[in-house]
Parts: sequence; C-alpha cells; structure tokens
Amino acid sequence: MKRFIATLLRFAGLLKYDLLIRYVPTIPDRNSLPAGYLVVVQDGDILKWACISCPGGCGETISLSLNPNRRPRWSIVSDWWCRPSVSPSVHQKNSCGCHFWIRNGEIHWCAGGRPRSD
Repeated sequence: MKRFIATLLRFAGLLKYDLLIRYVPTIPDRNSLPAGYLVVVQDGDILKWACISCPGGCGETISLSLNPNRRPRWSIVSDWWCRPSVSPSVHQKNSCGCHFWIRNGEIHWCAGGRPRSD
C-alpha cells in the first residue's frame, strides 16, 4: 500500500525517487528484475543481496553483497516510503563505468560517474 501511495505522490510531484525497495526470497534473473526497484534478496531475517538494473542503461544487473562477512559489502536502509539508501557508493567496473550513490531512492551520480558515450 505504501508503494502505491508513494507512486501517486510521485506522479503528483510531491515525492521524489528513482527507486523503491522490494524484498524477494530468491535472486532475480535479468529478465525478472523490475525497473524502478532495488530488489533485496532476503532469507528470513538475513539480507543477502541487493540487485538493481544499471541506471546507466548498459543492461547489466548489479548485485551488491549485503553479507557483513564479505568484502566488498554494502548496507541498505529504507525510509517510510520504501525509498532505499545504499552505502557505500556503487561503481561499475565494466565498460559502462557508472559510479553513483543511492540516497532516499534517488540516483546521485559521482563526478565522472555518468555512463560513457560511444
């Protein structure tokens, strides 16, 4: 219900976000990753992965480990409207080269982090 209200508020220009958070039990494949969502794989109370389609448009699925015992690892919090914030930043090392932060569901590009144009 919160996601629906958030969508209405976004449409009305009263709430800003690029992404909402969605929890799933298994890691999604590339074709089932919904646009506009940061998908968190959760097993019981354990958060395992965060998956997002690269906002640079290269089509890659970015998988971020949420396991506190792995390196690198990320942490995620979400606000009441289900807008995620991710720490630290996300840096694609592939040909896309995107580097960005996710804060309150919005993509904030790092300096020089926008996708390269061919």
